[in-house]
Amino acid sequence: MATEIKAPVFPESVADGTIATWHKQPGEAVSRDEVICDIETDKVVLEVVAPADGTIASIIKNEGDTVLSAEVIAQFEEGAVSGAAQTQAVQSEEKVEQAAANTEAGNSPIVERQQVQDQAPAVRKALTESGVAAADVAGTGRGGRITKEDVANHQAKPAAPAAAPLSVAVGERIEKRVPMTRLRKRVAERLLAATQETAMLTTFNEVNMKPIMEMRAQYKDAFEKRHGARLGFMSFFVKAATEALKRYPAVNASIDGDDIVYHGYYDIGVAVSSERGLVVPVLRDTDRMNYAEVENGIRAYAAKARDGKLGIEDMTGGTFTITNGGTFGSLLSTPILNTPQTAILGMHKIQERPMAVNGQVEILPMMYLALSYDHRLIDGKEAVGFLVTIKELLEEPARLILDL
Repeated sequence: MATEIKAPVFPESVADGTIATWHKQPGEAVSRDEVICDIETDKVVLEVVAPADGTIASIIKNEGDTVLSAEVIAQFEEGAVSGAAQTQAVQSEEKVEQAAANTEAGNSPIVERQQVQDQAPAVRKALTESGVAAADVAGTGRGGRITKEDVANHQAKPAAPAAAPLSVAVGERIEKRVPMTRLRKRVAERLLAATQETAMLTTFNEVNMKPIMEMRAQYKDAFEKRHGARLGFMSFFVKAATEALKRYPAVNASIDGDDIVYHGYYDIGVAVSSERGLVVPVLRDTDRMNYAEVENGIRAYAAKARDGKLGIEDMTGGTFTITNGGTFGSLLSTPILNTPQTAILGMHKIQERPMAVNGQVEILPMMYLALSYDHRLIDGKEAVGFLVTIKELLEEPARLILDL
């Protein structure tokens, strides 16, 4: 019995999506809840799973096609694999084998790209990270498909003698053109809008990280043993920013048309870099979270971002954002607002510098802080005061604990 497979119901903030990858082709047998298709939206990649055991009867929306919320994308036949479907599956396997043979012969780089696309997301990620060509890996999965273990086993084999480098004609320059992902396009649109539609200004300060580093070194083992979470720097910044937001409500506000919306809660987004681009999952009610909950929340989001599992609900809302360019070695930068929020805090690399302390020169681990803010709502006095508050709380951690 044929049934319709539909795209997920998108939230109001998502107008449509694009078919990114079909993991199953017509005639292939699938199991209940097995991922058969990925749909890429402006914010996340959504997985479509099989409703039951059966086969894909036909594909209505091909890779690259735009789909609307709950639109039919394929026909599904529930039950055992039919004879025709078995024939199609065998033909599909023969095509894969033929594609591998062609690629090994160097006949078609397009076939190689198609082989990579045909693999499961985890396998595609392993192939990309290892730099291994799909045609070079012997697949042991169903229908000759490659598994993660196949990639790992291939890497463990002794390397073959390096081939002589190809000669390139003088003046020849190679270009590669690939389409932007929907997420990358959406990020570009939002960043451009932030620079064009806000009166963005940035103020800077620096913080002595020695007190935080000493506290972390003293208690990190006991903290991890007690809470099962590693004590990092981000939890201190999240808690310091939360306290500063309480003191400067305008920094926690947003502009909606001609209205100012003051938020009575503290939802802080933490920018995370992923293979698909920059994403900002949100920690909810950070004023009610302890340090362990903050660290565990950030770690969980980082893992979901790495695996492409972040949901739209993970990134919706947020009243303030923290971004840490220091993880990539950035010494100083000007972060761009994450609209409709009116401020964003930029952390940077910790670097030892000579500082004057009580008339003496000391070498201290210093970090530059940057606060970009919308001058339409936040005055310079408030912005500077907000940043100084964070500096003071971090340089005297007891203030955070004692609520001073």
